[in-house]
Amino acid sequence: MRPRTLALAAAIAVLPLTAVSLGVSTAQAAAPHAAPRVTLPNTVNPAVAQSEKKGDVPAEQQISVSVSLKLRDADALERFLTAVGTPGAPEFGRYLTPEQFTDRFGPAPAAVDQVRAYLTAQGLTVTEVSANRQVVNARGTAAQVSQAFGTHESAYVDPRTQRSFFANDAAASVPSDLAAAVQGVSGLDNHPVRRTHLVQPDSPASDAAPGTAPGAAPGAVAASPGGLSPAQYTGAYNLNRTGADGTGVTVALWEFDGYSKSNLSTYDSQYGLSGPAVSTVSVDGANYDSRPGEGQGEVELDSEIVRGAAPKATQLIYEAPNSDQGEIDMANRIVADNRASVISISWGSCEPDTTPASMTAVDNAFKQAAAQGISVFSASGDDGSRDCTRSTSGSTVKAVDFPASSPHQTGVGGTNLKVSGGNAYSSESAWSTAGGGVSTVFAKPGWQTGTGINGTMRTVPDVSSNADPQSGFAVYTAGGWQVYGGTSAAAPLWSGYAAQFNQKAKAAGQPVLGEASPRLYALANGAGYASAFHDVTTGANQDFSTRTGYDQVTGWGSPIADALTTALLGGGTTTPPTGGCTAAQLIANGGFETGSAAPWTASSGVVDNSASEAAHSGSWKSWMNGYGSAHTDSMSQTVSVPAGCKSASLTFWLHIDTAETGSTAYDKLTVQANSTTLKTYSNADAAAGYTQRTLDLGSFAGQTVTIKFTGTEDSSLQTGFVVDDVALNVG
Repeated sequence: MRPRTLALAAAIAVLPLTAVSLGVSTAQAAAPHAAPRVTLPNTVNPAVAQSEKKGDVPAEQQISVSVSLKLRDADALERFLTAVGTPGAPEFGRYLTPEQFTDRFGPAPAAVDQVRAYLTAQGLTVTEVSANRQVVNARGTAAQVSQAFGTHESAYVDPRTQRSFFANDAAASVPSDLAAAVQGVSGLDNHPVRRTHLVQPDSPASDAAPGTAPGAAPGAVAASPGGLSPAQYTGAYNLNRTGADGTGVTVALWEFDGYSKSNLSTYDSQYGLSGPAVSTVSVDGANYDSRPGEGQGEVELDSEIVRGAAPKATQLIYEAPNSDQGEIDMANRIVADNRASVISISWGSCEPDTTPASMTAVDNAFKQAAAQGISVFSASGDDGSRDCTRSTSGSTVKAVDFPASSPHQTGVGGTNLKVSGGNAYSSESAWSTAGGGVSTVFAKPGWQTGTGINGTMRTVPDVSSNADPQSGFAVYTAGGWQVYGGTSAAAPLWSGYAAQFNQKAKAAGQPVLGEASPRLYALANGAGYASAFHDVTTGANQDFSTRTGYDQVTGWGSPIADALTTALLGGGTTTPPTGGCTAAQLIANGGFETGSAAPWTASSGVVDNSASEAAHSGSWKSWMNGYGSAHTDSMSQTVSVPAGCKSASLTFWLHIDTAETGSTAYDKLTVQANSTTLKTYSNADAAAGYTQRTLDLGSFAGQTVTIKFTGTEDSSLQTGFVVDDVALNVG
């Protein structure tokens, strides 16, 4: 074997191979029916089945699509999310940056290039690739889109809503060589519209919201505020007793409309609030602030409730087009920006009337949020357990709202709150149309346990707070005071609480709240439940009643903010769980077939597909040293070995090729777990072909372990250490 040349030449040698492979994909894509195609499930909007077809979409009509790419190493990601959110675990609070997440779990650059090349070959214009590589946006004519995705675009009318829309008649498909990379396609229809979860009082008489003038029509503006003031709701939930105001914390508001800064300023002035100026972040060119639409009240409600709960928190109002593509792009923009540690969502759509592929794409972004320590709170809806009441499927269908049904955020339900004259908590009951029920899309996550939680599917909500418009909030919008309720008010209140908590956590040297639900459920299932939550035990929605503990109307209940904060901060020293171990393989990209090192940290040029040394399987391997001069190469990856595992075996295939002779160890490969040396190999172990090696890591159960291979070579006579198909099996 010839000595290797150093990194620059090696890198140049690889590039033509990559270009050639992309050229093949492009040529295949140019003839979309020449290669086998794979159907992408869940890419037809459910409204198509219930709507009337009116004809074809004009071939020249422009359509924008979002192609969502699959995350890598999904099992390892779920293990990481569990560990990073478990107090006492070695990984607890060690959140990733966007770059680390993308390198470790995001789609590979080669996958992005392959999708981009295919779309371009079909005549589409790629307009954007998200910073986390999860979404490729493109635009083209209906004819080009139909050809690219093997479907047909037709015009429809939804008989229930009388909305005209376009949609694909059948599931999208892609060439088989793209199927491993593509999660789904959104934008093939324009039916979905996210609704606000904002409600105004419908009774003008004795049961009107506090401060509402008797006889006032719903929606009428007033010269003075009615409804709950910040002093009332922060007093009732003890938000005024935490010793925090959101200083140093940023909250992102997830919006599909705009706001007037003068309205927000009037609210602040009325209640003596001050904090950082609110700013807008435009997504896909959307910016509604010059002419807000019908959703203005929603945006201003969200901002004003967060201001009341956490006045010193910075607010970023993300504004996106109200479409599948807009929602997906906003989700990925927020997590890629990584400017906020809390996201508040008050818009949603019922699961049965939402394209599942789009929900999966958003949920993938929520997984990234959880990995980065970002808390997400979503309104659970205002139509009770029949969330499709105001959309295509109608009120006969039991349904929950998305994004509140995602297992990687916290769904917030609604109550009717009564406050005493001293701004103290008096009592609370369920709001009769608070969203709640059972998801038909998402499986029940492992952390969702407790009395009243049954079945195999995700249940909603997780927590709750005041939402009944009859006990609604004072909001300044559209040039006057109004009273608003809805779970749209509950989500920003919990978001404000999270901002308070994150401030306290930082001061205590502890991690931010991160994915809230696992920690809230762990607390609620313990002895501290009664002191940290108001358990709401009266009231019901259409299909579910409240009960002691968890229920599908109010979740675990509303916050007792000071006690909840104390309990969560105390959780920073909790002993990690010791039982249970699911058999698994922990190493990601162990065969290096992504064509890049990630999530390994490796020396330049180590991950290689040249013909000079064959891989054990596939085309790629890790080739350390082999230069015939003094040189050191290394590669490492950090994993978590579950505490309950009785066995942990590191296996890898090793080929050693050398020009040295004799039994003296001149050049060495050292394998370490953290600072422990597991084994050292040398030129004296050289042999033809690969040999599988096995090392025992059972003593590292319950620890975060960095597996490191280090090759060192002296100044003469090369030795190459070639490693492939690395695995760490636990059980």
